[in-house]
Amino acid sequence: MPRTRKGHAVRKAKKRELKRVRGHRAMAGHTWRLATEALRRAEVYARRDRRQRKRDFRSLWIVRLSAACKQRGMRYSEFINGCKKANIGLNRKMLSEIAIADPQGFDAITQEVKAALA
Repeated sequence: MPRTRKGHAVRKAKKRELKRVRGHRAMAGHTWRLATEALRRAEVYARRDRRQRKRDFRSLWIVRLSAACKQRGMRYSEFINGCKKANIGLNRKMLSEIAIADPQGFDAITQEVKAALA
């Protein structure tokens, strides 16, 4: 029985990888060896940044809330502590959206927080 070789399978695998790196710069998008390295690196970055994105958004919401609180004569930490004491169950994302889209609503929340802190 003749031995089999993996010509077709290897070619198919190479094509599959090269298809995934289409759009990469220079040789990383054309040659197979550099494409595999670029692909591995890209997957690592993608996994890392899926987690990083969550942190970035949270810090953005905190910066927005901090600015909104400062305009109303409060510190961010006081505001969050007051929210917990006043049993306001809104998360930072919703609070920052309210601060941007509905300033009067945020003023009402701030008044409740100040009352809870006093």
